[in-house]
Amino acid sequence: MPNPDSVTTAAPLVALGGLQLSLAGAGRAVNILRGIDLSVAPGERLGVVGPSGSGKTSMLMVIAGLERPTAGTVRVAGADLAQLDEDQLARFRRERVGIVFQGFHLVPTMTALENVAIPLELAGRRDAFDRAAAGLAAVGLGHRQDHYPGQLSGGEQQRTALARAFIGEPALLLADEPTGNLDSDTGAQVITLLFDHAARRGTTLILITHDPAIAARCDRVVRLVDGRIVG
Repeated sequence: MPNPDSVTTAAPLVALGGLQLSLAGAGRAVNILRGIDLSVAPGERLGVVGPSGSGKTSMLMVIAGLERPTAGTVRVAGADLAQLDEDQLARFRRERVGIVFQGFHLVPTMTALENVAIPLELAGRRDAFDRAAAGLAAVGLGHRQDHYPGQLSGGEQQRTALARAFIGEPALLLADEPTGNLDSDTGAQVITLLFDHAARRGTTLILITHDPAIAARCDRVVRLVDGRIVG
């Protein structure tokens, strides 16, 4: 858990200012995010809650550089995302951000080992497969590294996705309902791994969840309603 003083005095790892996002709808623009101001400190674990359609996932996509905001500023790990082109954004995500989705987003034709090694191979790391094997072992899947996603249970697939997200030692991990497709016991195991890995590596975590028990494990919780932070 981060030092309480560092949460308030350290330069934020994530800083959103006046963030707005509008997307084209049926004949008119749909306002998804409506002026979000948010700072997240290095090492902080932030829970994001709110009803479906409130803009939670859209906010994460903007923070990851996967969606360009309509207005406002987005700074992550010292980078002003507005100043980065698409190639630079892809490199930024590879080096600084890990993402875990509700859907596992594994490549079905690749083994667990190959899936975890992807970010390191893209970065040109010669030790990609050795590090990927260590990453799988860290989530209890060292014995499953040669299995394909279709041969893994849902929990094993999400643990593989978690290993992939952490393999590049990102400064920021974004998790969007990572237990949404899992039963309660398996989900609890994945969440424990998620928080343990983040704490051990000092990774800043932004976690979307509908589960109050999971949100309660975070250092701070913000609530989105209709594209605005209300608490």
